[in-house]
Amino acid sequence: MKYVKVQHGQLHVGTTDNPTPKPNEVLIEIKASGINRADLLQLAGKYPAPAGESSILGLEVAGVVLSAPATGEFEVGDRVMALLAGGGYAQQVCVDVGCVLTIPDNLSFVQGAAIPEAFITAYQCLFEIGQLNSRLNKGAVNVLIHAGASGVGSAAIQLAKSAGARVFTTASSQKKLAALAQLGADDLINYTEVDFCEYIKQQTQGQGVDIVIDFIGASYLTKNISSIALDGTLVSLAMLGGRMGQDFDFAKLLAKRITVSGTTLRNRDYQYKAQLISNFSQQFLSQFDCGKLMPVIDSQYNYSQVALAFAKIQANGNIGKLILSSFD
Repeated sequence: MKYVKVQHGQLHVGTTDNPTPKPNEVLIEIKASGINRADLLQLAGKYPAPAGESSILGLEVAGVVLSAPATGEFEVGDRVMALLAGGGYAQQVCVDVGCVLTIPDNLSFVQGAAIPEAFITAYQCLFEIGQLNSRLNKGAVNVLIHAGASGVGSAAIQLAKSAGARVFTTASSQKKLAALAQLGADDLINYTEVDFCEYIKQQTQGQGVDIVIDFIGASYLTKNISSIALDGTLVSLAMLGGRMGQDFDFAKLLAKRITVSGTTLRNRDYQYKAQLISNFSQQFLSQFDCGKLMPVIDSQYNYSQVALAFAKIQANGNIGKLILSSFD
């Protein structure tokens, strides 16, 4: 099969043996692959594949089932999407059956490839870690989603709004914020012009937000903590603004009883992922059928153009997901 290989830090299309599925795995003919910033980190040597997983780039795909376990969840020919720990930039991949979902009938393979990593990560942050459903049962909830124009950010905005939260989001341009308004975001903050912490304090009468989804890291830590309400939760997914925090006042953390949770999804075990996917599917998968939820696609590339796609993400030029969809 063809795949995208990394050679001396460069990306090339090469060939390798087709994968052989284990008894609990689905073999998928890949029609499209989602690109994630984690792929860029792996290319740079900063985010290797977990032990025992494919070193091929790619954490989410959509395609057609070539073979499946006899347990009956999937059949040959089914249109599916899958969450991977690696192996997505290829023509075929083997995936644990618990990490495979049926693509909603109204979505294309390209759209399907934009869902697993982005939406399931967003779901994990908001509902498993941030306990959004439980918070909403007690009253109104404010959520701050940084990097709203990213794949995970655009998914998180839609999920939080669908559940009933008020969504604050940040982005670097009015063009991006206009797109996020179309997704339902309530409060649009251009972080190049506005101090998000002061804005949130003003708009919430000093109360703050209950959940923060953060990709920035060290440079936002103090402002994030200042923006969070009593008993709020900060979920940290990345370190785009640096990894080493300085001059942090722990008194604010203690006084507000804030929970700080760092998370990655890739290195979780398959039992955890399968349960997470099941929970997400029960609450939200049907909402893609009626168009209430929809993956945001920025642009589409041939697998041989992956370096161009990476450059666009590195420059923060995207609104939503970038997708690879053909080796031809």
